[in-house]
Amino acid sequence: MTSVYDYLVIGGGIVGVATACELQRRFPECKILLVEKETQLARHQTGHNSGVIHAGVYYPPGSLKARFCKAGVQRTLAFCRQHDIPVENCGKLLVATNETELSRMEALFERCGENGIDAELLDAAQLHQREPNITGLGAIFVPSTSIVDYRLVTKTMAQRFQAMGGQIALHTEVIGITEDDKAIELTCRQPGVTSAEPFTVKGRFLVSCGGLMADRLTRMLGLNTDFQIIPYRGEYYRLAARHNQIVSHLIYPIPDPDLPFLGVHLTRMIDGFVTVGPNAVQGWKREGYGRLNFSLRDSAEMLSFPGFWQVTAKHLKTGLQEFRDAWWKAGYLERVRKYCPSLALTDLEPYPAGIRAQAVLKDGTLVHDFLFADSPRSLHVCNAPSPAATSAMPIADYICDKVAEKMPPVVSVIDSATN
Repeated sequence: MTSVYDYLVIGGGIVGVATACELQRRFPECKILLVEKETQLARHQTGHNSGVIHAGVYYPPGSLKARFCKAGVQRTLAFCRQHDIPVENCGKLLVATNETELSRMEALFERCGENGIDAELLDAAQLHQREPNITGLGAIFVPSTSIVDYRLVTKTMAQRFQAMGGQIALHTEVIGITEDDKAIELTCRQPGVTSAEPFTVKGRFLVSCGGLMADRLTRMLGLNTDFQIIPYRGEYYRLAARHNQIVSHLIYPIPDPDLPFLGVHLTRMIDGFVTVGPNAVQGWKREGYGRLNFSLRDSAEMLSFPGFWQVTAKHLKTGLQEFRDAWWKAGYLERVRKYCPSLALTDLEPYPAGIRAQAVLKDGTLVHDFLFADSPRSLHVCNAPSPAATSAMPIADYICDKVAEKMPPVVSVIDSATN
C-alpha cells in the first residue's frame, strides 16, 4: 500500500466500511485507505448483534436515529437484493405483558405513526392467533422488520470498495494521530507482533468510526469532548434446535423509555435458529466477549470517569438486576417466560455475547442519538447506537456530505511537500 492518501478511514465495522465505500464511489480518482486492527472485518459490534433490519419504531421523530433508520431499511434491502444476500422479512411483534407496558405500547404505536412506519395494534386474541406460543395483553405488529447477516453485508461492501480501487489494511492498529495544516498522520502497529516497527500513513482527511475505541481516538488528537465509551455486555442464549419454529416473528418486549436497551427478545436468525437476548450488563473490558473478562486499563478509565458513577447511581436497581440475572440463569429465563411461558432452563444453550459501546457524558447522561466530533482534518463518529447497522448507508451519506464540505477532493493526492 502507498503511504499517502486522500482519505483515511479508521474502523472495519459496517459504518466504517460503508463510509469508505461511499467515499470511493463519490470520488473515484481519490486514494482511500481503511484501517482495521483486527485480522477480519466486522469483528465487534457489527458481528455480535441480532441481525435485525429495524423499522425505526422507538426513535424520537426528527432525530438522526429516526431519519437514518427509515432511509436505511430501504437502502439495506436494495443492497441485499443487488448482491444476492439472504434476507427474511419476518416482521416484529412488540408484546405488552402488564398494564404499564400496555400504556407504553400505546405511546409507541403513536410514535410509529409520527415516524411514518406501518404498524398494527393487536389485542390478546389477535396476538395469540399470530403467535400461539406467545402470551400478552396486546402487541404492536411491525411488518417491515427483517433479518440479515450483517457480517456478510459488511464483507460485500468491502469487496465493492476494493473493486472500485479502495485499499484495506487489516491487522493495523492506530496508536497515534497528529494533524497539521497540510495533512493528518496515523501512527500504526501490528497488534501482538513485537518485532514489527510502528509505521505511519498520511492523508488529507480522516474519518474515524472506532466504535468501542471512539473516545480514545478523539483523545489522540486532543479533541475537547466530554464523553467516554462505557461498555455494556449483551449476553445471549440460543434456543435448542427443537424450538427453531417456536415463533414466526421477532418477539420484543415493550422497552423502558428511560433506558437505551430494548430488553430480552426472541430473534429469528437468518441461519434458521432462534436466539434469546440480549441483557445489558456492566462490562469491565471493552472487547471482553468471554464469560470471565477484565481489563485493568478499561476498568481504571471507567472508574475514574465521573459520568460512570452518575449513570450507575441513576440506574443502580436495574444494573443490579442485570448483574443477578447474568449469573442466575433462572432469572434470565423469567424475562422471556413472561411472554413465552413454555420455555425451560434446558432450552437455553450457549451463544456468543456482544458489547455495546455506549457513549456517556461527564454528567452521567446516556447519549441516545448519534454523536460526532471534528477537527479541521478529521470527523469522528463518537456514538453510533442501534440502529447503526440498519442505517449504515445513510450514515455514510451524512458523513461523506460533511467530508465534502470540510475537505473536498483534489485532482491528485497530497502534494509531495507533505511527504
